[in-house]
Amino acid sequence: MTTAIVLAAGKGTRMRSDLPKVAHRAMGRTLVGWVLAALEPLHLDETVVVVGHGADEVRAVLPDEVTVAVQEPQRGTADAVEVGLAAAAPTERVLVIPGDMPLLTTATLEGLLAAHADAEAAATMLTAVLDDPTGYGRVVRDDAGRVLAVVEERDADAATRAIHEMNTSVYVFDTAALAAVLPRIGDANHQGERYLTDAVGLLVADGATIATLTTDPEEAEGVNTHVQLAHVAAVLRRRINRRLMEAGVAMVDPDRIHVEADVAVAPGATLWPNVYLRGATEIAAGAEVGPDVDALDTTIAEGARVRNAVLDGAVVGPRATVGPYAYLRPGAVLEEGAKAGCHVEIKNSVVGRGSKVPHLAYVGDATIGEDSNLGAGTVTVNYDGYEKHRTIIGDRVRIGSDTMLVAPVEIGDEAYTGAGSVITRDVPPGTLAVERSPQTHVEGYAERRKRRAQEKRG
Repeated sequence: MTTAIVLAAGKGTRMRSDLPKVAHRAMGRTLVGWVLAALEPLHLDETVVVVGHGADEVRAVLPDEVTVAVQEPQRGTADAVEVGLAAAAPTERVLVIPGDMPLLTTATLEGLLAAHADAEAAATMLTAVLDDPTGYGRVVRDDAGRVLAVVEERDADAATRAIHEMNTSVYVFDTAALAAVLPRIGDANHQGERYLTDAVGLLVADGATIATLTTDPEEAEGVNTHVQLAHVAAVLRRRINRRLMEAGVAMVDPDRIHVEADVAVAPGATLWPNVYLRGATEIAAGAEVGPDVDALDTTIAEGARVRNAVLDGAVVGPRATVGPYAYLRPGAVLEEGAKAGCHVEIKNSVVGRGSKVPHLAYVGDATIGEDSNLGAGTVTVNYDGYEKHRTIIGDRVRIGSDTMLVAPVEIGDEAYTGAGSVITRDVPPGTLAVERSPQTHVEGYAERRKRRAQEKRG
């Protein structure tokens, strides 16, 4: 039986941000969210997240199934683990993980738990060997390779700082052994805090066995600055893209493609450069997205083609086309074979099967039937200054260029509007609606205008 304790109480001073460090996002997930995602497949008995600085903000990004414990005041990692243990149901083992290590994988955590069981140890540490371990606690061993202690860099002498094996701050402890030494951990150190690392030295002094598992240095990276946040985001992006390509997604220049963690891309889809897929976006097989597309919480169906566009909460149906330079806002739905073309904005509207809004148009709060066409410059005038109103356009309708459809208004099936019309009344099916002043020719106007200008100049 194992409990995980995730340490998420720190302020993250070097981030220079009001947002708690673990609530910062990388590739669509919070830092602590990445840690919890790595834990989830382990099916542990309980996961406790210890919060402190910005507790409410951190709590808001946590899933309901975790136990939240509050460390107040924040007096170091040993104190945080005590708080976590007090909130958890008793188990035989405790897995302790910092909440700012998004590169940790489930496989590594499985390996750490297995190493702990095999060694029958009181504690098992995850370590890494770095070319430059500056900033990390060092793992001190005796001549036989047995762990003696972990020394934080601020408290280390020159010989200890020369050690390249670092402590990742990820451990598995025998719960009883940990509970026995935690009360003995003091705060006589540079930070004036109770370090969990001191538990290692105390267990050694008690004659307990300390085991280790060495991991890839990449997984050991924590986040303390925005530079490090950008670095881990780049690593996560490469991991996501590699997984998608191995599954059958085609990527043209994957270094310029950004797919967040919770986005679903089906095998057989193609992503072009400068694509940003975010939130709960879903891309179906056979769809082509990009170049230059930003899609948030959007569904793009099979065979659809989207390029040079921004989509937010939109649905693009099978074999529909979007772009270039289109903007689909929340509630925009393109049904099968529909088109939103160049410099088109659509909001809270349905464009029916085979219908086209090819260019230079605004469609808001509208329903368009099948096989209709909106000419260039069409605007659904949906707002009267107080309320939004709906426009309904039937099947096989032809809206002339530069038509203003002043809602609420309905255009019947197979109706037409003349170019330049301002339509304020419903148009019956099969009719042509024209609303414009008669064209008038003023003979001799240019000559009279020229003469008046000359007279003014004298």
